[in-house]
Amino acid sequence: MLNGMKKRTTLEDVAKAADVSTATVSRVLSKPELVRASTREQVMAAVRQLDYQPDAAARALASGRTHTVGCVIPTLDHAIFARSTQAMQTTLARAGYQLLVASHDYDPAIEFEVVRVLQQRGVDALVLVGTDHASGLWKALHAWNKPTLLTWSCDPRLPSVGFDNEAAAQMATEHLLSLGHRRIGVISGLTSHNDRARSRIEGVRQALKRAGLELLPSLLTEQVFNLDGGRTGLRALMAARHPPTAIFCGNDLLATGALLEAQRMGLRVPRQLSICGIDNHELSEAINPGLTTIHLPTQDLGRITANSVLSAIAGNTIAAKSLLPFELVVRGSTAAVPK
Repeated sequence: MLNGMKKRTTLEDVAKAADVSTATVSRVLSKPELVRASTREQVMAAVRQLDYQPDAAARALASGRTHTVGCVIPTLDHAIFARSTQAMQTTLARAGYQLLVASHDYDPAIEFEVVRVLQQRGVDALVLVGTDHASGLWKALHAWNKPTLLTWSCDPRLPSVGFDNEAAAQMATEHLLSLGHRRIGVISGLTSHNDRARSRIEGVRQALKRAGLELLPSLLTEQVFNLDGGRTGLRALMAARHPPTAIFCGNDLLATGALLEAQRMGLRVPRQLSICGIDNHELSEAINPGLTTIHLPTQDLGRITANSVLSAIAGNTIAAKSLLPFELVVRGSTAAVPK
């Protein structure tokens, strides 16, 4: 060995450090889903401690797997996607899998290209967001002989882990109705190629309809999903001939922007205007007043998705549809309708 050159860690070194057989180490690295979680953690701890670097090409050739999972999300800008993706990454890493993440900025053509690249790289499974996808992508996914899961929304064409976005928006609207509000406006995200945004608008419509009301065109605006979108949306709604006394926003960033703009305009929240969001973003508790919102357990979404992916890779049948619970979190941004 040349002076100063570090001796390469071998499979035998890892087995000795983990106090298991070399066959067990090999199985953890090639088919981790077949090994008990405690043993898997023991072996992976030794791998990290010794900085063992297995030959990825050899592993893929031997197992027929690359131990990678592709995840394609609409945007990297939103913390709501970051939380679920991080939880997915953590769970997969514990099982010896690496998550490859890409985004498409709500462009179906770009999403199709990204998915094809991931398939060509040999990922063992794919995770996509929502149900709005190019027809060519649906065909490509069904022709692919590896698992694909949908998240955030559910569709009978593929196994799905998500939320009932329509019901979540109904819950928020019913809260506003219970406070006596009848002129309820909506600041939605852009609905093009976004089934979640469309479902949330529909949830508001249905809740209003049951109360004998309707969502007036003048009280609905679509904006980019960020703080500026919330500010712009608030100005648009308050310029209506009969402005709303309460506003439901398609996510907490829009709601936070709307609240800040209302304060800039001299509107007292919630005395003159109630604002409700959805997501339970960390901002919702930090601002003053705190934001009433619908809590979505996004970390649970990522963890459950990762476990479903691992189960599917192992050849197990997974649930066709898994809907996660959500709940209303009431803070200071909503109150009874002003008299």
